[in-house]
Amino acid sequence: MTVYFVGAGPGAADLITVRGRELLGRCGLCLYPGSMTPTDLLAACPPDATLLDASNLPLGEAVGRIVAAHRRGRDVVRLCSGDPSLYSTAAEQMRMLDKQDVPHAVVPGVSAFAASAAVLGRELTVPGVGQSLVITRAWSRPGSMPPGENLSNFARTGTTLAIYLVINHLEQVVEELIPYYGADCPAAAVALASQHGEQVVRSTLACIAHDVRAAGVRRIATLLVGRTLEAEGFPDSFLHSDTNG
Repeated sequence: MTVYFVGAGPGAADLITVRGRELLGRCGLCLYPGSMTPTDLLAACPPDATLLDASNLPLGEAVGRIVAAHRRGRDVVRLCSGDPSLYSTAAEQMRMLDKQDVPHAVVPGVSAFAASAAVLGRELTVPGVGQSLVITRAWSRPGSMPPGENLSNFARTGTTLAIYLVINHLEQVVEELIPYYGADCPAAAVALASQHGEQVVRSTLACIAHDVRAAGVRRIATLLVGRTLEAEGFPDSFLHSDTNG
């Protein structure tokens, strides 16, 4: 049997992939990330499936439950918020499973940065304005950020940023970014993208912290920063231009 790490998407139940929903429909055990998982998504599991909220389980205990279900011949779905490739602890769990020769596979999902861009109605790569995206986080456990991976280094490139885990660190983030992007650089914070209670704050880098606080945003939010957020008058993409061909 196989363990499937499935991207549950940013929150809306219909943003999971067709493959992910099909796997839910035949799993024997589903571990899900607590209140971040919509109940109608869990309803796709078989009536006799075991549903386990893993949000407060130690990682070793969660993997132990997965291994036990595998040994009993049950397929397991490990739902991950957003996409398993970003900030999901999938790497740690897969390493533990490898040590016990438990096969696993990954089903991608919609990440918060993509859902946030969709809410804003913006493309994050715009010809002549920005062709790169840096995905990072404003806070992490001590020692988890490798040397050189900091906002100042990323900001020096001027590329569009998608910053996770930012809500409690906005003022520090703004202070670090303004010297590189300028106070008037477009910025937007999206909390609970695609979910009930979604909040969107469009602003400038200088004002985004104040505006987010004024809007009462207190939940998990993604911050997008870059000129692509308000790009106008840019050239057509080379791939679709009349001269390409």
